[in-house]
Amino acid sequence: MLKLLKYTAILEGISLILLFSIAMPLKYVFDEPLAVEIVGMAHGILFIVYIILVFILGILRKWKFIIIVLSMLASVIPFGTFYAEKKWFK
Repeated sequence: MLKLLKYTAILEGISLILLFSIAMPLKYVFDEPLAVEIVGMAHGILFIVYIILVFILGILRKWKFIIIVLSMLASVIPFGTFYAEKKWFK
């Protein structure tokens, strides 16, 4: 399950970067909303899976509460899940 969290963290981080760097500029600069619909949906699903996995693994592995909270907060910061994956998901 930890391996699943690591992969999800990486994919969630990539989806957030794609959303901010490609999809949103396409929508707001070039008036092309399709990219946000596709990437946004993928990111939303990955975000939910990531949060659930952090919560479940945090409880099962008895992580400190602050690590669980910081891991969840990392999902809303670009490159945050990459940091969390390297630092806390060992």
